[in-house]
Amino acid sequence: MSIAGPVDALRIARRDIAAGRDLTSQLCSALDVEPARSNLLTDGLARWSPRLRDLAPARDLATLERLGGRLVVPESTEWPHSLDDLQGSAPLCLWVRGHSRIPESSCIAALVGSRDSTNYGASVTADMASGLSSRGYTIVSGGAYGIDAQAHRAALAVAGVDSEAGGPPATIAVLACGVDRYYPAGNEDLLRTIVQRGLLISEVPPGSSPTRWRFLQRNRIIAALSAVTVVIEARWRSGALNTAHHAAGLGRPVGAVPGSVHSANSAGCHRLLRDGTAVCTTDAADVAELAGPLGTDPFGDRVREESAPRKDHDGLTIPDLLLLDALPVRAWTTVDKLAQVAGLSAKEVVSGLTRLEIEGLARKTSEGWRREKK
Repeated sequence: MSIAGPVDALRIARRDIAAGRDLTSQLCSALDVEPARSNLLTDGLARWSPRLRDLAPARDLATLERLGGRLVVPESTEWPHSLDDLQGSAPLCLWVRGHSRIPESSCIAALVGSRDSTNYGASVTADMASGLSSRGYTIVSGGAYGIDAQAHRAALAVAGVDSEAGGPPATIAVLACGVDRYYPAGNEDLLRTIVQRGLLISEVPPGSSPTRWRFLQRNRIIAALSAVTVVIEARWRSGALNTAHHAAGLGRPVGAVPGSVHSANSAGCHRLLRDGTAVCTTDAADVAELAGPLGTDPFGDRVREESAPRKDHDGLTIPDLLLLDALPVRAWTTVDKLAQVAGLSAKEVVSGLTRLEIEGLARKTSEGWRREKK
């Protein structure tokens, strides 16, 4: 016999039917509690009794339908199984608004941080979110001011207004209130845009108000949904650190962006780096590398090469470097002189000059050899 489903659970909570010994035994087993504590379910029902008058699942589902949303439960094909890693702390369901489906966790990166972010934090967030979005990642955050909002906006900007309907969401905002509320009010326009081109998700029904406890609770969902969590700016005590610790507890990689030692907004990031919870992360390539096994980011090397100017000596062997340094820039020289200056044999000079010529670093004429600038 399985544990009671949602319909019977509501009937038990309302005392319409009795739980029975079998259900009590199963509950004790699921919670790893001694069966002798037969008052476990009784105590739980007593705690729920003051809330019974506010339970109106039919009303909540009607509100969600009116908003064009849907209820995703563990039996749904869309259910993100990465949430199952939360075990007993997993949400019972997800209230979802948006036209996209929830993607696999391997395609999701969480970017979180301070609500009172600095210009530095906002700039890093925009670059990181844009780079990850370009790689096909969905950005998840909490819809709050500061780093959260910047991450959502950057992801939406990359996706563009013509993003494919029904395709992967550009970004996901996990709310601490019902999906019928745009909170904080200052981000209403942003959250409305996310409904159109991303997803709003909450574990609490429509009409629920944001509370401090619910903010902390939603952090575990952000961490569990994502393949990697990155803290960009965070004070010494910050909700973003709570998200990072949830991710670390689930065995998910955590990144932290270093900042100025004089900035209170980076104190939390430095704390994560110091205690070994997080890895130093500076760009989207770092995050993509953390998100999967080493070398799985198909864009990482190319982006790094494009972002850093190439030097003439990049990729050269030591003999070729010695030869390159020996080549004059304005005058012409011979193989014998190069061998003397570079300390190489004539054979090594000839083969080296051929390689440098192919690389466009050396040039030969009837007068001899000279260095060529790219």
